[in-house]
Amino acid sequence: MTTNQSTAYFTLAKASAFTIAICFASLVFAKDDELARYKAAEKLGNSELAKFDTLDFDVYTNQKWARFAESHDKNILVHYPDGHTTRGLDAHIAELKPQFVFAPDTHIKEHPVKVTNGEWTSVIGTMEGTFSQPMHTAEGKTIAPTGKKFKLQMVTVGHWKNELMDEEYLFWDNFSFMKQIGLAQ
Repeated sequence: MTTNQSTAYFTLAKASAFTIAICFASLVFAKDDELARYKAAEKLGNSELAKFDTLDFDVYTNQKWARFAESHDKNILVHYPDGHTTRGLDAHIAELKPQFVFAPDTHIKEHPVKVTNGEWTSVIGTMEGTFSQPMHTAEGKTIAPTGKKFKLQMVTVGHWKNELMDEEYLFWDNFSFMKQIGLAQ
């Protein structure tokens, strides 16, 4: 082997080693970047889940309607168990208020399941209360209270944008609710 060939092989070997080192470093940095993104997403998701806890356990339970803006966008789209939707925070609050007329002790105390995935979070909660006051119907009639308690599993799925929910899906079993308060068999 000539000196020129030896130098060429040595240069090629150095270049190959350097290329491998760069590739390896890129993989390490990519893994570090991926881990950093994962940790940031997890931190944000946990923050949004904490907002859900505050929303249900304090804000909703204690009817602090003005504080809904802490977790809900003013133009939020909300999907309800019966299939209808509302657009806007004021419309959403208007949907929630009547429950506290006929069941003023309505509350949510726990979220035994909490899930976060990217821009989405979901909780399963237990909603409880007592049908202790007259219930007003859409037809302008009144249903006398039965004094019966209700306890329902409910699910909320929220889409978050700029730290506020801009879309929310609410699920619970309306038939079970009506049976529990004595209005269905």
